[in-house]
Amino acid sequence: MAPPRSFLWTRRLFLTLLTGFVLLPVYVMVSSSLKPLADVTGEFRWLPSGLTVRPYIDIWSTVPLARYFLNSLIVAGAATVCSVVIAVFAAYAVSRHRFRGKRVFTVTVLSTQMFPGILFLLPLFLIYVNIGNATGIALFGSRGGLILTYLTFSLPFSIWMLIGYFDSVPRDLDEAALVDGCGPLGALFRVVVPAAVPGIVAVAVYAFMTAWGEVLFASVMTNDTTRTLAVGLQGYSTLNDVYWNQIMAASLVVSVPVVAGFLLLQRYLVTGLTAGAVK
Repeated sequence: MAPPRSFLWTRRLFLTLLTGFVLLPVYVMVSSSLKPLADVTGEFRWLPSGLTVRPYIDIWSTVPLARYFLNSLIVAGAATVCSVVIAVFAAYAVSRHRFRGKRVFTVTVLSTQMFPGILFLLPLFLIYVNIGNATGIALFGSRGGLILTYLTFSLPFSIWMLIGYFDSVPRDLDEAALVDGCGPLGALFRVVVPAAVPGIVAVAVYAFMTAWGEVLFASVMTNDTTRTLAVGLQGYSTLNDVYWNQIMAASLVVSVPVVAGFLLLQRYLVTGLTAGAVK
């Protein structure tokens, strides 16, 4: 039976209001990024009196945005690659093999998501400082230390999600690969991984987004040289003034990699999240 007309109009009205609620902040951000600073700090106008692209030029000189962009790209990219590689091996072992402590391992991995990240801030800070004092390995204030920090958040979720996805891949494919002469690693990379591409993409997108926009640990674990974009945006606020138009412009520039990646990979992302949630 076709739904009643009242339901259709109610749904359209609700979706229209929801779309406006989502797009309104985006419009304010875009319009503010194209205004001179005097117009942004003055009375707000829905239709700007004048447009300028000067904020998009000044954002690169007001703060070292290019260096922050490079730091974020390196940290987020390395954290994503490490999360995916380690999670693939760990999830495949849990999904396909029986070993002592398997249930304890999976429960421990899942239980790490119950704790807020701020609980780990001081312990990680002390661990990094003590390692640096004892071995000379500079984890505090370095990109490597920040990558390890982000792995503590993204890796448990990645393993848990890929376990559910690998469980949905038929074991007959592994057995057929073994019969054809592949070893366990050959079956993993030639059969299971190609079949689990949507789940792996979903894990990669999650790990990248977690590292790209994280603020708390990046503000403590970095210095002026290794600062990331999420923290570097604070540089547009000085003691004398706040460059709101440049902040809006920089926020849009920062959002481009994540939005572009999501649009390109949304088909795999939706499939991977749905399949992983089944288990």
